[in-house]
Amino acid sequence: MANPKEARDSAGPAPAGAATAAPPPPADTVSCTIDGVPVTVPKGTRIIEAAEIAGVGISHYCYHPGLSAPAMCRQCLVEVQGMPKLQPACVTTVADGQVVLTESDRSRAARESNLEFYLLNHPLDCPICDKAGECKLQDFTHAEGRSHGRSVEPKRVLNQDDFGGAVLYEGDRCILCTRCVRFMREVAGNDALCVVQRGHRSVIDTFFEQGLEGDLWASNIVDICPVGALLSKDFLHKARVWDLDKEPSICPNCSQGCNITIETRDNLVARLRPRANSDVNSYWMCDVGRYGYDWFNRGNVPTGTLGNADTIGGGPNPTGRVEQPMVRDRTGRLRAASWQEAVRALVERLTALRGRGGVALVSPMFANEDAGLAARLLEVLGGGERLYRSEMAAEEVVCPGFPRLARRRELAANGRGLSAMGFRRVGDDSGAGALDALDVTGKLLLVLGDDLADSGESFGAGAGLFVYLGAFPGAAERNADFILPVTYFSEQEGTFTNLEGRVQRFWPALEPPPLARPAWQVLGVVLAGLEDAPAPASAASAFLRLGQLHDAFGGLSYDQLGARGALLNDPVRLAADSRR
Repeated sequence: MANPKEARDSAGPAPAGAATAAPPPPADTVSCTIDGVPVTVPKGTRIIEAAEIAGVGISHYCYHPGLSAPAMCRQCLVEVQGMPKLQPACVTTVADGQVVLTESDRSRAARESNLEFYLLNHPLDCPICDKAGECKLQDFTHAEGRSHGRSVEPKRVLNQDDFGGAVLYEGDRCILCTRCVRFMREVAGNDALCVVQRGHRSVIDTFFEQGLEGDLWASNIVDICPVGALLSKDFLHKARVWDLDKEPSICPNCSQGCNITIETRDNLVARLRPRANSDVNSYWMCDVGRYGYDWFNRGNVPTGTLGNADTIGGGPNPTGRVEQPMVRDRTGRLRAASWQEAVRALVERLTALRGRGGVALVSPMFANEDAGLAARLLEVLGGGERLYRSEMAAEEVVCPGFPRLARRRELAANGRGLSAMGFRRVGDDSGAGALDALDVTGKLLLVLGDDLADSGESFGAGAGLFVYLGAFPGAAERNADFILPVTYFSEQEGTFTNLEGRVQRFWPALEPPPLARPAWQVLGVVLAGLEDAPAPASAASAFLRLGQLHDAFGGLSYDQLGARGALLNDPVRLAADSRR
């Protein structure tokens, strides 16, 4: 006999072994079959989107999920049983009981013919094209195109056009999908591009002398171009895409927290690209964040000068980066030390300062995990001021087509996270000032990441103990009793909290110097030496420790954050999240 719970609403008992009927789908959904795969989707879902859910890929060019669909490329034609003609999957909505065939002879023949048409005038530029390796014309031709072309006519030849800003246009390669035109109109709110001429002479062009200069969102058209027609001047001939290592991360250049992918080669950042997150930045990012990555490479590109900063750490270092712990000895000289020696000496000095408190100055470019343990160290010593400085832009620039996205005023990634931990912003809009009035006499002065560029050699001279955790010590940092090399956000795993309070993960994209350590790891070991708590063994455990110390982060974990993040004090579990 069936379980009484399962039969409660039935007219009578179900016979033993009978299968329980599946519940009917909700009224606002429709069910269809795509290449034999049944799928249930909300009403209004387009076939191309339903196919994605079913795990069936349909080739396309003009369709993009962040833009309108004109159905003009004709590459996504599929057969729908009961309809006499092939249907464009990008605009045809799913109907209940529909049977879609993407691999029928008619569908494949249409796509093959369409690809042959695109290749009539497309040049064989793959060996020199920056898009090679991620070009959809390459991919689809390899998968569904003819093995040999039949055209014997000469191809049309167009010159390269500079669209202004950071974008170049190769008209020979353009397939007129109009993604760029629609993006500029619908998302950037700028009718800067259009299709000119007619028929086989049609090309994308700007309006006379009005190009893309000054448009903060224009470089997104390079990302969405399915072929090599739109090129980035910044990435031009810089690397082959198959040589790039790619890691998901968060843009640190303002408090919006755009999801990005850091693409590197030979341990240098080659480019940044947006990563889709509908809660933060959709599919886009601003050009300020996109091209503001030079400082990521600061620790890996030789400065060309060998001054004092280049030799700190015990030997010549053309990058200017401190690469091993430095401890001030009894003679007042900074000398290189092992991590074991430096931490033991630091714990001994900190023990003598218990009850005196201090000041923690933390850069908002450092992770929540780093700042949280810096604040905890201050509490263990008796409390004190928690400060940070950040640069502010004159105004926000909002993306017209996606108002949740903007280039925010605060030009730092983690100001909201520091505020949630009790840190207070000080200084002016240039990210300087406010340090002369600090009272650190006989107390701990802990500086994490702030470059102290506006401070002189006497900064922190009266402190009971001056500890600097960073990478590029200048004149002020050299007055510290301890200089401890730590990693950048791009060299470690951690989290930032954006303007709206969304905590988001990032992953290491660059290899740090061998002796550099994440700040949370250094501070965790120091706190363990002060008998506060066991040192966290990973960034995930450091984040859990952060939740124990600060209620705003309570209940969150790396698993819950996933690849899209979660709001402070509002954890959500996102299904099917992955790093990519």
